[in-house]
Amino acid sequence: MTIFSVQSTIFTRASVAILSSNGLKRFSFASSFSSNALYSSPLPKTKKRRFPIVSAVDIGGVTIARNDVVRDDDPTNNVPDSIFSKLGMQLHRRDKHPIGILKNAIYDYFDSNYAKQFEKFEDLSPIVTTKQNFDDVLVPADHVSRSLNDTYYVDPQTVLRCHTSAHQAELLREGHRRFLVTGDVYRRDSIDSTHYPVFHQMEGFCVFSPEDWNESGKDSTLYAAEDLKKCLEGLARHLFGGVEMRWVDTYFPFTEPSFELEIYFKEDWLEVLGCGVTEQRILKQSGLENNVAWAFGLGLERLAMVLFDIPDIRLFWSDDERFTSQFKKGELGVKFKPFSKYPPCYKDISFWISESFTENNFCEVVRGIAGDLVEEVKLIDSFTNKKGMTSHCYRIVFRSMERSLTDEEVNDLQSKVRDEVQRKLNVELR
Repeated sequence: MTIFSVQSTIFTRASVAILSSNGLKRFSFASSFSSNALYSSPLPKTKKRRFPIVSAVDIGGVTIARNDVVRDDDPTNNVPDSIFSKLGMQLHRRDKHPIGILKNAIYDYFDSNYAKQFEKFEDLSPIVTTKQNFDDVLVPADHVSRSLNDTYYVDPQTVLRCHTSAHQAELLREGHRRFLVTGDVYRRDSIDSTHYPVFHQMEGFCVFSPEDWNESGKDSTLYAAEDLKKCLEGLARHLFGGVEMRWVDTYFPFTEPSFELEIYFKEDWLEVLGCGVTEQRILKQSGLENNVAWAFGLGLERLAMVLFDIPDIRLFWSDDERFTSQFKKGELGVKFKPFSKYPPCYKDISFWISESFTENNFCEVVRGIAGDLVEEVKLIDSFTNKKGMTSHCYRIVFRSMERSLTDEEVNDLQSKVRDEVQRKLNVELR
């Protein structure tokens, strides 16, 4: 239950494996494209690779070949090898990892308070259709989230899911009424200590029948909203203890009314999750027009960084024993002890931008070259000259979490960034 974004272009005929809750499905995609996505020019493919090429990944016992997801000869595909290599890693299924520990703590809450009421799905394929990712959750056809700037497209009708809500409609049609869906989600994003192109979400969904709210004497929407708030306030206490809470009215296309839950934690208000009463159109299209439901969505990294005092989102992907050995199964909130703070290396890059330039595309180029050695990309200056040309200056912060970088390494990375930015983004270096 979150807002997201997408990108894509017309594609030649192809097929890709998609794992549903019932098993493997193979979809065939024609060259014609009817889904309402907003188009922008994709990045040109490059033969330079910083990352080793992974030939296949395993997701829920199904092998997904690289060529089904990363297509070097197809300009409409924007999934890089660095992202494909993350498919199937499923940090949320590792019991000694902070993401897995947090997920299990949430499971414990629902198991204790709603015994055997909520089914759990955590092994659904992140490769979904645009219909699942957008249409089924009522994302408007002209919504900015459908732009190629923000989402990884396999082809015009297939994406790496932007949110776990992508499985909501299918599960409802299969007869599931109360469930939790946990998984890795993918979004092209900025680069800093709290943003990463792969993260993990949990979706909760609960359907009520007329008998439920008729017995209470309450309106169906009010009944669902009160039940939702009671459930999630209990979850917040389970994770954070006796904290002060407040509800904030907000907007999501798939719920009405919609809310955000905030807690007062470490002398500041922290957003915990988004939620609301499900739009009736979603229920109607699944044959549940006489029912009412609530849904919530939360980001596991966001909460885990707070609960475990983890300062940089890149650490979740580290295999360094100095990180992984600090966490134990079932121990929620163990405070991370920094094992070292290696010095940052700063490099600036300035260029005249074109009309098609987007910051997400720039960050994709930098991330594609430097990987997890880039800590932050920040716009530090922008101006427009008398000719109407706009210049951007970005500061790139290189820093390894495991060792000191040499000047030679950083200079080489910066040189490659400059070359690729000019080649891929149609900008003029200054």
